[in-house]
Amino acid sequence: MSIVVFGSTNMDIFAYAERLPRPGETVHGESYSITLGGKGANQAVAVAQLGGRVELAGRTGQDTFGALARERLTQKGVGLTYLLEDPASPTGIAAIGVDARAENCITVVGGANMAVGESDVERLAPLIGATRVLLLQLEIPLEASLAAAKRFRAGGALAILDPAPAPSGGFAPEIWSSVDAMTPNETETEALVGIRPTDIPSAAKAAAALIERGLRIAVVKMGGAGVYYRGGGGEGHIPAFKVTPIDTVAAGDCFNGGLAFALGRGDDWPDALRFASACGALATTRRGASDAAPSLAEVEEMMARG
Repeated sequence: MSIVVFGSTNMDIFAYAERLPRPGETVHGESYSITLGGKGANQAVAVAQLGGRVELAGRTGQDTFGALARERLTQKGVGLTYLLEDPASPTGIAAIGVDARAENCITVVGGANMAVGESDVERLAPLIGATRVLLLQLEIPLEASLAAAKRFRAGGALAILDPAPAPSGGFAPEIWSSVDAMTPNETETEALVGIRPTDIPSAAKAAAALIERGLRIAVVKMGGAGVYYRGGGGEGHIPAFKVTPIDTVAAGDCFNGGLAFALGRGDDWPDALRFASACGALATTRRGASDAAPSLAEVEEMMARG
């Protein structure tokens, strides 16, 4: 087993409209869809679509949305041996509004995701030692993610945390050294270190602040301005691939899935980050969450074009 994703599984309910509603306002939408989502599921699908071997661990409910999520994950090639059906909690959902500029707002109801705990980590014991990369997010309890990171790192895996949704109060000091790398976007970086990365100098300052807190590898995502990284034997800026975005919902998850895939196959950090950037860019050119994940051929074609 090369990659394990320990995280959330949701069903996403999208509503597309010319603009997002203001508080207390109703707007008429143009279309809607119900798709597989949740950062854990999205990242697992992103790996599988690239041809990687991946197991998704976490929980769904024993309900219609849970059955639908499992069906779609299976169709995408994701391993579900460690995705527990929780009889006491509903499957998580996300209500997502998307406007004509591809901006979005999201409300997540965690459901079974928030029941994930130490027992779920214990069930992952057969995978420890055979896993190269562990992907984590913040849509399940942080304590469970940190317990998984500790176990998998002891078995030789690289633990990468996507700090989303960003904690409003930041992280306790001991969290920073509990994982190997974090991949915050602009908003998340500002929430964590008080610096909003809008260009290379501010991103470099933010990355340095993340490292100063005890993180080993900082990956600061700036959307169309690219990625800045520090640690892993280097530091530098990875320019963004030029695309015309129509939906940015899946960009971060496809970036992380691509990063895990590339690192899992042995790429160094600069090459892995360029590969991940292509994955994220391609995801913005199609609608949906997990449905937006590109194939390996598509990513390689984009990278060849430069």
